[in-house]
Amino acid sequence: MGGDGAREDRDAFEGGLGTALKRTGDGFTVEVRLLIDGGVTRGRRRLVLRRSAMVTGSVAALAVIGLGGSYVTHGIGGTGGSRDTGDGAAVGTAKGTPDSGYSAQQVIKTLEGLMPEGEFSKESGRGTVPAADDKRALPPFASFVYDDGDGKAAVSVGLSRQDTARPPGDDGLSCPDKNLIPFESCSSTTLEDGSRLTLFRGWEYPDRREETKHWYANLLTPEGYRISLSQWNAPAEKGAHVSRSAPPLSLDRMKKLVLAEEWRPIFASMPGPVEQPPRQAPEQPPAASGDGILDKLTGQLPKRLTVKASGKQETEYAYVVVDDGRGKSFVQINVQSDMSDVEGDLFGADAKVLADGTKVTAHQGPGEKGADGVEMWTVDTMRPDGFRVVVSAFNTANQNEAATREEPALTLAEMEKIATSRVWLG
Repeated sequence: MGGDGAREDRDAFEGGLGTALKRTGDGFTVEVRLLIDGGVTRGRRRLVLRRSAMVTGSVAALAVIGLGGSYVTHGIGGTGGSRDTGDGAAVGTAKGTPDSGYSAQQVIKTLEGLMPEGEFSKESGRGTVPAADDKRALPPFASFVYDDGDGKAAVSVGLSRQDTARPPGDDGLSCPDKNLIPFESCSSTTLEDGSRLTLFRGWEYPDRREETKHWYANLLTPEGYRISLSQWNAPAEKGAHVSRSAPPLSLDRMKKLVLAEEWRPIFASMPGPVEQPPRQAPEQPPAASGDGILDKLTGQLPKRLTVKASGKQETEYAYVVVDDGRGKSFVQINVQSDMSDVEGDLFGADAKVLADGTKVTAHQGPGEKGADGVEMWTVDTMRPDGFRVVVSAFNTANQNEAATREEPALTLAEMEKIATSRVWLG
């Protein structure tokens, strides 16, 4: 079995991770939360979000943050010097004042002044000059294409302020799960002053369908200042050919840039975070916790399987990597309530109906991330009250990598037994 219908149903299975990412995204600034809310809310209901897209989104969102302004820091130690642009204005230190604010061009020139010598083009940015309605004021950012002679690279930085009374959440300040998002290196540390710093080197696309690299540095200070620096080894985040072997800035240079004193006056000119009214969440049954899902999934695995790795989202989603002696196999599960409104999209007239009214459908086909030889087997179930459990298994330990065995470690019958188990009803 397979084809477009199977792929659509597989895509639908992945929507639960979007919900989990959305909840994680509640820690983002208003601008980014709106982007996530709009995409995920409709995506979960209408089955158009892939888990791969959302996992990529947890990294790509950082690029959006860099371009849209969400992360900020206050300067901790200076780096980089001022240099002359030829127009008489030294860059590397912004020339505005906290009272007057800083223009987009001044923010751009500040970032350029902290870069190694090179050529800049396609500059874009936003300053700190308050908008007429402060509640709608967007945070500053700067972006451009940089060329140091070794090839063009897109570079961006975004700044914002966060209410220190509000828990910061994770917000890209810890390293991602490598079974979901492959990366070259990642470190997350707490600095002496209490600031949290993450340095990441990975790819724009976790499945490596393009060799565009994405490296970033994220910093959050105890004062609530945030900065996110992103860079690529291509002149654009997406849709541009790779133009160099790696982004231009080393990890040490990225760290120095986000810690630079040159950002201090810009932060000082930014209005404080606007207190947002509590958002009314839509009426929904409580979502199943990731911890509970993982425990129940592990407890139902056939005894021949050994769990080599595992992970979860906050709610609705968990995975395990298992081995039966013939190679590792990735197994994932979504547990969702109140999904009756999409029942018709998921289960056709040929769906099996159990004695208790539960509908069951199964699919076998190529993995949706396109890695060499990867097979994805899925069993999707829905009870009469809209309670949905979906299990998928792969013939690889990581969907972004080539197959490591001929078939997944679980049979369709075993996946159906897991998905229809009464343990989920509790």
